[in-house]
Amino acid sequence: MSYYFSKILKNRNFDEAIGQVTVELKKEGFGVLTEIDVKETLKKKIDVDFKKYKILGACNPHFAHKVLTKEDKIGVFLPCNVVVEEHENDEIEVSAVDPIASMLAVENKGIEEFAKEIQQKLKRVIESLE
Repeated sequence: MSYYFSKILKNRNFDEAIGQVTVELKKEGFGVLTEIDVKETLKKKIDVDFKKYKILGACNPHFAHKVLTKEDKIGVFLPCNVVVEEHENDEIEVSAVDPIASMLAVENKGIEEFAKEIQQKLKRVIESLE
């Protein structure tokens, strides 16, 4: 089982991709709680050059609340990460965590339905990108 799903974007630059991902996440009820600029962090912390790579911590507060009431330690898997990265050929790839794969270790049948719903929402986000 793959732990993510992704899509290569055509005719988009990195910043446009971040903007489009944020808009599409919002349409599915997610906000971006965190934005980690891996390129900038690696340069600043260990003086390493790296490709453009951002991790967006996406959260749907309604689902987060529901799943936290069923399994309070599920917060170790939150927020749902969405990665935007620029490859050497200037292609932009957007990847999202598959919440079903990430929650396989959790032995609580009460959260399966939430993982499936969030998976569908994140897949719609990825599929809607152009």
